[in-house]
Amino acid sequence: MARELVKLNLNDFEENKEDFIDAMGKALEDIGFFAIKNHGIDLELLEGCYKNSEKFFDFDYDKKSKYEKNEIHCQRGYTKFGKEHSKDNPAPDLKEFYQIGRTINEEHPQYDNYLHNVWPKEIPEFKENLQALYSKLEECSIKLLNACSLFLGMEENWLSSMAYDGNTILRIIHYPPLPEDRDPNSVRSAQHEDINLITLLCASTASGLEVMDHDGSWFKVETGPEYIIVDSGDMIQNITNGIFKSTTHRVVNPDDSNMRRFSMPMFVHPRNEIDLTPLPKFIEMSGGEQKFPSINAGTYLHQRLVEIGLAK
Repeated sequence: MARELVKLNLNDFEENKEDFIDAMGKALEDIGFFAIKNHGIDLELLEGCYKNSEKFFDFDYDKKSKYEKNEIHCQRGYTKFGKEHSKDNPAPDLKEFYQIGRTINEEHPQYDNYLHNVWPKEIPEFKENLQALYSKLEECSIKLLNACSLFLGMEENWLSSMAYDGNTILRIIHYPPLPEDRDPNSVRSAQHEDINLITLLCASTASGLEVMDHDGSWFKVETGPEYIIVDSGDMIQNITNGIFKSTTHRVVNPDDSNMRRFSMPMFVHPRNEIDLTPLPKFIEMSGGEQKFPSINAGTYLHQRLVEIGLAK
């Protein structure tokens, strides 16, 4: 029987807290993925974001390239089709995307050190909708990080405080129809693990996401539009010494090569200076040996940008 993701209700974090924390933590210990509903994100907001994103990706490359910021490794704005590849697969992924981060005002003490968003002037509502979605997803992520901390026996805000003013990004991905001249080794998103603390994946416009099970087999992730998929990334795996799993997943090519797909994951990142060295407590809990490196979040992120072809 094919595996199905654990499905949770975020309302239970307030109403049935101990059971929610236990079920969520065990899912991240086991497969590193779960699904959650009642997350506070309106389906109309998601539809508006997808509608505006479709308008942008329908532009020709000359227009889209105005928002391509190679000098900051495309961490904000547009990344062209086929530029990114997965860590261990040199063949390009069959996607293009647009990334935004948090919006801060000029009075913020770290204003000059932040990467700032760029917005397509041709679609004014693009900015409004995506900023609203970013805010709602971040609210949800704080609750989930707090639940993670409590499951691990830490102070409730242990993880969420790392992400405060962090490098969290919202990525709007467009998987266009499959080109006939594509690399035979290319898929929409080759197998990979996320680098960040946790990822919140809004309901996509089409299927394709698959997760690797413990035996190396793949199972399809299929949930209703009311759910968000959540997974734990390399950074939370690192600091917990592998207690929480960063699980391999992919987006496969569709049977219908003309089918488009859009998705919107939020990658929740800590601040660059956060030390991700496994804590002694977690080393003891996981066998007594440090399994992951001593490294800070900024260095870890840059290494991954090099590995996926966005930085040199």
